[in-house]
Amino acid sequence: TPATFQQNTGFQLNGFPVMGSWISYGLGAETEDLPAYVVLPDARGYPAGGTINWSNGFLPSTHQGVAFDTSSSIPIPDLLPPEGLSSKTDAASRALLASLNARDLERHGLEDAMRARIRSHELAARMQLSVPGVADLEQEHPATRAMYGLDQEATRDFGRSCLLGRRLLEKGVRFVQLISGGSFGSPRINWDGHEDMRRNHDREALRIDQPVAALLRDLKQRGMLEDTLVLFTTEFGRTPYAQSAADKVGPGRDHNMYAFSLWMAGAGLKPGMAYGETDEIGLKASRNPVHWHDFHATVLHLLGMDHEALTFYHNGIERRLTNVHGKVLRPILS
Repeated sequence: TPATFQQNTGFQLNGFPVMGSWISYGLGAETEDLPAYVVLPDARGYPAGGTINWSNGFLPSTHQGVAFDTSSSIPIPDLLPPEGLSSKTDAASRALLASLNARDLERHGLEDAMRARIRSHELAARMQLSVPGVADLEQEHPATRAMYGLDQEATRDFGRSCLLGRRLLEKGVRFVQLISGGSFGSPRINWDGHEDMRRNHDREALRIDQPVAALLRDLKQRGMLEDTLVLFTTEFGRTPYAQSAADKVGPGRDHNMYAFSLWMAGAGLKPGMAYGETDEIGLKASRNPVHWHDFHATVLHLLGMDHEALTFYHNGIERRLTNVHGKVLRPILS
């Protein structure tokens, strides 16, 4: 949707790289055994727009987000060779693939698409060894698993995402994106509380509250919060007035693009402060409003990058995550 596109890319139209891809492009990979950018979607389904929400856009495809299935011990489909395939046959298949790639390179040169394809195959081979270990949450202490809510049905799914996210960060993944909420449906499986916001938000908050608190606590006690930036965002808020039929006041709330909140924690931030205010009814931002471009500029700054210098030439333009806008929010920096 335009709102999630703007949240992720800074633009309301699709086709632009998401923030995770820009960060992968700007910082590169810290490990050769896992992707630089991993996405952990809601176990109930992908969000509206699907894989566009972690698209590399016009950046090289090696910077696209790699989605993990958090409900599986092998979270990437078809990662491992089929059962019964011998190691000798598997090695021969890889050798044949390398030979075909080499032949194609001789004919066409090292094009971006071919380079990305070769890298993806090489990474997939290494991930056959790295992913099963990092995705094995049984390696965690039972108390840690309970802290994340893996022993409760309501919190198990998002708890697995939070715990896996921490393990991926420990293994050198640059950017991990956790998504709460699937696509449209009835009953809803996301935060879109048009019909009954209290019931909707109570249910969704129950799924994530304990796991998110556990993640922050875990990062802090491991000393990881000092150099990890945690972002908790949404694409828009809800109106302070009811969404209902003309003849009654209903319990739902419509979208509100004029005011909403997000929170940040970790590296480089002042703790325990709020920035910005709404009007008296919570409809519009009235003091220190922050645009997505400002948010993206600040995130890049906290990760050591200048949002005006991080560019990629495309279609005659030096493209940026922040387009031609954005300012770093200095008052929130430590």
